[in-house]
Amino acid sequence: MNATLWVSLLAQAGGGTPPGGQYIQIIMMAGIFVVFYLFFIRPQMQRQKKEQKFRQGLEKGDKIITVSGMYGRIAALDEHTVTVEVDNNVKIRMERAAIRGYQPDKNEGGKDK
Repeated sequence: MNATLWVSLLAQAGGGTPPGGQYIQIIMMAGIFVVFYLFFIRPQMQRQKKEQKFRQGLEKGDKIITVSGMYGRIAALDEHTVTVEVDNNVKIRMERAAIRGYQPDKNEGGKDK
């Protein structure tokens, strides 16, 4: 019992947190959260919204590139899948998420839509 009394007295007499120290810690944690939100979370959310808008705007006949690098034209669309014609009478069914973007237009100097 004497040892626990001694430890508690040392803790009280020792330099605990300085006045206002808890507020500084809270402000620092909030600042770190704001930085993470601005540099990591927000840009990722914007990218996801842009990709979702792109995938919802796909139409039959669009020339696309898949994530694996295959070029093709959309032959049919379902809610979650797309049928892509990669050559004459060669069709592949895949998820909408497997489409990376539009094929570069030769008239625009290789820029995507």
